[in-house]
Amino acid sequence: MSTSDYDTDVVICGCGPTGAMLSAYLGQMNIPNIVLEKGMAITTDPRGIALDEDGIRLLQGLGLYSSIYTKIGTCMNTFKFIGGTDPVLDQKGFVEMDYGTTEGGTGHVGFICHKQPALEQCLRDAMDTSSYCDHRCGCEVIELAEEEEGVSCKYRDPNGDERQIKARFFVGADGKTGFTRKRYLEPRGIVMEQAHQAFYEEVWVALNWKISLPTEKTHPKFPLWSLGYTPEQVYDLFFPSNFRFLCNPNRPSVCGRFGIPSDRLWRFEFVVLKDEDGQEMSTPEMIKKVVFPYITHSGARYGLSKDIAFPEDCIQVLRCRPFNFSARSCNRWSDGRVILCGDAAHVFPPFGGQGIASGFRDAISLAWRLALLCRTQPQKSRWHEDVLSAWYVERKQQLERSLAATIANGKFVSESDPLKVLWRTVYFWFVHMVPSWRDDLRRGQRKDGMVRYEHTSDKLPFLPEYNGGVCLPQVYCKAVGNPHGDVFFTDDVIFGPQKRGLFQLMVYLKDVNELPTTQKEIMDIDDHSNGEIRATDATFLIEDPSSQLSDAAHNVFRLATGGEFEESSLCERRPAPRFYDPGCFAKELRGGKFVILRPDRFVFAACSSKEELWDATRSATMYLSGVN
Repeated sequence: MSTSDYDTDVVICGCGPTGAMLSAYLGQMNIPNIVLEKGMAITTDPRGIALDEDGIRLLQGLGLYSSIYTKIGTCMNTFKFIGGTDPVLDQKGFVEMDYGTTEGGTGHVGFICHKQPALEQCLRDAMDTSSYCDHRCGCEVIELAEEEEGVSCKYRDPNGDERQIKARFFVGADGKTGFTRKRYLEPRGIVMEQAHQAFYEEVWVALNWKISLPTEKTHPKFPLWSLGYTPEQVYDLFFPSNFRFLCNPNRPSVCGRFGIPSDRLWRFEFVVLKDEDGQEMSTPEMIKKVVFPYITHSGARYGLSKDIAFPEDCIQVLRCRPFNFSARSCNRWSDGRVILCGDAAHVFPPFGGQGIASGFRDAISLAWRLALLCRTQPQKSRWHEDVLSAWYVERKQQLERSLAATIANGKFVSESDPLKVLWRTVYFWFVHMVPSWRDDLRRGQRKDGMVRYEHTSDKLPFLPEYNGGVCLPQVYCKAVGNPHGDVFFTDDVIFGPQKRGLFQLMVYLKDVNELPTTQKEIMDIDDHSNGEIRATDATFLIEDPSSQLSDAAHNVFRLATGGEFEESSLCERRPAPRFYDPGCFAKELRGGKFVILRPDRFVFAACSSKEELWDATRSATMYLSGVN
């Protein structure tokens, strides 16, 4: 298949969150792609509701930061783990973890609770800004055929006519029951397997409610009006903020608000016990038995003789159905030029908010590799197989860690053994007696540093001898020479749209006085990299927040303080950056001054000298040129 035979570089099957993000990042990298989506419109069913800080960061990378807190969702703040069997939501948790802080190394809060339809619409808006993205709704893939240099895809359009596309690569982002894996790759030996040594398989019922406010006019007999409560206060009483893990040994459950505050959406999930049927437990009769006790308050709480239930006619059921929750991953994520990502490649239980976030990580790490493969004429004919296998070897490392944390959280919430529950209660009582232990517990695991890949193969694209394989932290910065200018996220200045190279060079300096010498040192990097890494693209980041120059300088920034960020427009509608640590850069780079970065925010190499930089640049250039 010659170059002229291609209709596009990449065909993506499925325009859910993963497929849309992949398309948008490919468009950002000037890679033509066509997305075939079976549905005619975005589903109105809010499915996933939690997105971690990596996911927020990757939305930001598509220029969607301004939409995160205005259209997509809200900071989840505190996760409350509540023990006992009483159906009371506002009791104090035996563990409370604060995810409204900014200490995870991304510059963002730990989690937002989002409305998935709004999230998907924003991703499609990002696709629409690029002339390289072609989104086709109502198109169902019905046949694939791989050729030596590409893939032929046959699909049925909205009119029922069969059409064909030829592309360099085909990506299945069509979910765990989609065409790509179930009908094309499974006969070729790619199957879902248990993804972690700790087996997890359960059925849960997930329901979404949209809440409307009762008023004295609509519900004149509601007893709390006489006590002076307003409609908003009633809503807050029965559907309190912050997310709750109800560690009820009789019926483990999870609940909380999601979406932006004005949406008034509420999620409740509960386990289906071994002797129960998931469909039956989803019926209105069973929901009243399981869920309604949590939105019914004792009258004694208000000095009243009768219990008070939130008005049922103020609840609109958006979803109520059982789901099989499991932890599985495919044995391989690609076969030739056909690739799986997102739920098509792996599935998560719901306890860590990792499903959509993991698909996002797949998308950004796959996008730059596809960009590389589509623009490079390698010396090795099957080079794409090495690139793609290295991709999912890396991703599986991070996936394993995410799954381990998710499964552990699930088991923690679902524990029913009385002795283990007692031990848990005693253990956390003791932890709370020691202030430093209590504070560490409240801050969760985010302070432990950034993800680091292990260099398990020479085909992995980073240099461990130069501290490669670590995810670059993100902090805040301001342009040197413009003291009254805007605050930026460092990703936005390092990977900005004006940058031309696939890999980027960042120079991290302690003091502004190092700048003139360092600028001269990298002037000839283009010669060492054959133009793959460009001096004009290089970003200089100065550690000292007091650094200034008399005039503005090209791509020169200094670290900004948490206070500067709090006063900027970037902090609107989100919490102030508590525990913000700009020093995380120096900690993770371990003395690296010249940092070669991949588009997925991972370090290829962090070098301490000019000589190391030239050595790493040669290695990066060989990789980017398709040279073994």
